[in-house]
Amino acid sequence: MLHMIGHAFLGLIVGLVARFLLPGKDPVGLIMTAILGIAGGWLGGWIGRMLGWYKEGSPAGFGMSVVGAMILFGLYRLVH
Repeated sequence: MLHMIGHAFLGLIVGLVARFLLPGKDPVGLIMTAILGIAGGWLGGWIGRMLGWYKEGSPAGFGMSVVGAMILFGLYRLVH
C-alpha cells in the first residue's frame, strides 16, 4: 500500500514539473496531473529502454519521467 502511495506522490511531482515546463494552460486537475505523471514515468522508461539508456526492469530516471509526462500532456492538449 505504501508503495502505491509513493508512486502516486512521485507521479504528482513529475506531473507538476512537466506542467511547469510546458508553456500554456493545462485544463487538468491534480488527480489527472498525477495520472499523467505516473504514465509519463512508464513512457519515459520505455523510451529509455528502446534507446538503450536503461536495462530491462530498471525504472526511468526523474528527467526521463518528466519528458514522458510532457509528451503525454502534449497529447492530452491535442485531444481536449
